Amino acid sequence: MNRYTILILTGLFALILFSVPEYAFAMHIMEGFLPAKWSIFWSVLTIPFLVMGLRTIKKKVEDNPSLKLLLGVAGAFAFILSALKLPSVTGSCSHPTGVGLGAILFGPTAMTVIGVIVLLFQAILLAHGGITTLGANTFSMAVAGPFVAYWIYKLGKKLGLPAWLSVFLAAFFGDLLTYVVTSLQLAIAFPAAQGGIATSVIKFLSVFAVTQLPLAVSEGILTVIVFNFLKSYNKQELKELSVIGEEV
Repeated sequence: MNRYTILILTGLFALILFSVPEYAFAMHIMEGFLPAKWSIFWSVLTIPFLVMGLRTIKKKVEDNPSLKLLLGVAGAFAFILSALKLPSVTGSCSHPTGVGLGAILFGPTAMTVIGVIVLLFQAILLAHGGITTLGANTFSMAVAGPFVAYWIYKLGKKLGLPAWLSVFLAAFFGDLLTYVVTSLQLAIAFPAAQGGIATSVIKFLSVFAVTQLPLAVSEGILTVIVFNFLKSYNKQELKELSVIGEEV
């Protein structure tokens, strides 16, 4: 890992100065908002992905210790982007997720580990999300989002799409799937009196859609830029991760 990658890490962490949250309701489900049974359900559902992710990271790092800093870049990218919040409607907020980059580089389960660390620090340091809702937030942002991003990227490569487009689509749909799953989680926990879960899903999707769609586009563009940068200065690491071989 060279000085250019370290500069990315430094720059990303510097952005945290501008990411202190000001709104109580965000796409991260807030502390204590979910009933206990649903908090437990999403936590249990997340555990297998977390275990697989720990094994994946251990193997990759043992095979190549130099990947540790690149793993840190993926974590910093997700931390900063998912901490930046844009006011939506009815007192809620939307935010990017940053999961696409890590999913492309290390695979979706590795991103589960990175994601749970990111969400834990945000809950403790920024009051963004919560401890009781950590499982639900991890499942939406660090399980569902990364898996979609990873398979979209792989599909794009298989179809022969330009690599920049595969990266963009991976980040774009990884972001959108996160907010779709969050909306579903909230709808299941709080079904509408009339229309039940389906009506509630539509309500929550509508709340986030206004701001989340342009955020997903912006995240896709930024992910392409950062991926390009990493490819330019970390060719050996990306080659070992099997994510280069074409022009972005």
